[in-house]
Amino acid sequence: MTDETCESKIYVGNIDQRVPESNVIKMFSPFGKIISEDFLWHTRGPKRGEPRGYAFIQYSAKEEALLAKTKMNGRFVSGRPLVVRLASEKHLGDMESKFACAETKANDARSSTLGQMNRNAKIAAIRNKLKSLEEQGGCAPKKPRLLTNSLPPGNKDHSLTGYQESD
Repeated sequence: MTDETCESKIYVGNIDQRVPESNVIKMFSPFGKIISEDFLWHTRGPKRGEPRGYAFIQYSAKEEALLAKTKMNGRFVSGRPLVVRLASEKHLGDMESKFACAETKANDARSSTLGQMNRNAKIAAIRNKLKSLEEQGGCAPKKPRLLTNSLPPGNKDHSLTGYQESD
């Protein structure tokens, strides 16, 4: 795909499953001449034949794609805001520099560290809660049960089990 093709192609996401392909074309045709439209469907699995919730629309000019993006991004359709961006923008939004990519990677690394810290903090909080409950007597630790079959063979002392053997 050439740069020119990428610049005139838009991604349309967060499309409600009830919105038919023909309505997507009708919504985006006022902004320019649509050369192609690719409405994606699930091809296997339990959702086979259902819409995937996104499409790609190719306009004849970059300006048309930019106009569609400007006018339709965030517009509510069937109760859901559409996500419209140039196909070349991928997940970065309007930031197309290498610095934005590096910043995203740094944020991902920070969030995974914070996620681990949050997990450890949660574990510590649970331990503290259990300890305070034990101290209050609200949650006594379980005492091990003595199983009746745990007596050695030949030992007839069943005083702990409540079983009485008749002579």
